[in-house]
Amino acid sequence: MANDLTSIPVTKADGSTADLSDHKGEVMLIVNVASQCGFTPQYEGLEALQRKYDGKGFSVLGFPCNQFGAQEPGNAEEIASFCKLNYDVSFPLYGKIDVNGDNAAPIYKHLKDEAPGLLGSKSIKWNFTKFLVDRSGKVVKRYPPQAKPEDLARDVEALL
Repeated sequence: MANDLTSIPVTKADGSTADLSDHKGEVMLIVNVASQCGFTPQYEGLEALQRKYDGKGFSVLGFPCNQFGAQEPGNAEEIASFCKLNYDVSFPLYGKIDVNGDNAAPIYKHLKDEAPGLLGSKSIKWNFTKFLVDRSGKVVKRYPPQAKPEDLARDVEALL
């Protein structure tokens, strides 16, 4: 697997394929998100982090996922509209993906390999699992869904 996370192909919200080269050299917080999850209010905290560190080489990247309780049923346009209207989200939202199973997106295969969960578990347990990536593209830490974005600020600052 590619060592540089930014070269792994991702699907954009419009369905086209790209990579994360626009974020090369940035600290990234990569999150599998959903609009109808108990953790959905974390969009507010994620956006607060984005705004606080915007311009300092930091980006939150949201990857909508419908694998957990069908909590992200919408299409890309509906997801973007929900996020903008309810949380004024300015960070990028990519195309809806699978994070587990045979069809897991390549970026999530990489994230899980680089930062396994508790007891070495690789599968994502729920929406709003977060991965912190340093400027060199190395996955530094994995956070569980219940980790509040505001509690990650110190770790983000340490990498900026």
